[in-house]
Amino acid sequence: MAPTLLVLAAGMGSRYGGLKQIDPVGPAGETVLDYAVFDAQRAGFGRVVFVIRKDFEELFREKIGARYAGRIAVDYVFQSLDVLPAGFAVPPGREKPWGTGHAVWCARAAVEENFAVINADDFYGADSFAQLATFLADARGNQAAMVGFRLANTLSEHGAVSRGVCIADAAGALRSITEQTGILASEIGPGKKFSGDELVSLNCWGFTPALFGALDGQLREFLTVRGGEAKAEFYLPAAVSEQIAHGQAGVRVLPTASAWFGVTYREDKPRVTAAIAELVRRGVYPASLWS
Repeated sequence: MAPTLLVLAAGMGSRYGGLKQIDPVGPAGETVLDYAVFDAQRAGFGRVVFVIRKDFEELFREKIGARYAGRIAVDYVFQSLDVLPAGFAVPPGREKPWGTGHAVWCARAAVEENFAVINADDFYGADSFAQLATFLADARGNQAAMVGFRLANTLSEHGAVSRGVCIADAAGALRSITEQTGILASEIGPGKKFSGDELVSLNCWGFTPALFGALDGQLREFLTVRGGEAKAEFYLPAAVSEQIAHGQAGVRVLPTASAWFGVTYREDKPRVTAAIAELVRRGVYPASLWS
């Protein structure tokens, strides 16, 4: 069965200043997300499931989902504060979303096959999807994979970023992920806080459906302990790291030489647009993805 691409697209992009998932960066008006779907489809993925918020469903379907009609199967899952395991409720004053781990958990009833997870606003490159497709073709049980990027290649010149810094063993098995927030480009280099060669997670994963059982238990534990906190988030990388520590998952690191581009801040857009234009010039992508 062809794997599914699960796209986390429920965020509005508060730092960016709008719904950046629909902001064009390609020569024919393509979004960053369009390139991900294009790369996934040609790698062998058979379906896309978008995790979105109900309040912008109509806009998202019109501006994004409609692009893929007749090209790849598309489904939608909704993430909201009140979609929780039985016995839990939204605490008074809670407004912040529950995080990427919760977003994936929300898709548990919609995904029955092996699947990849990505952010809607990150450009991962064709090699990332090709490697994930190869891994997912044979993945069984609690096997999982993470595409790893060099920290130095994932920064913004216009502000701080958050990254999951990874530790892998000599055989390429992921051992832990530590969420690092507020990373600045000025902190990278010899003698500084980070060398730049650190392996980081950008939420580009491959899983089997076995993930959902472990994730459900972790979400319940998180809500029991931290559910009353106004800003606590259930992060997917932290959940995977915990599963590794408890022997619930084995995660293979898939290093990639793919270029990564992020649109964290609005000022990042010209750099992303120029980088994609160069890939089009080199023939990596057609001048119009959907023509």
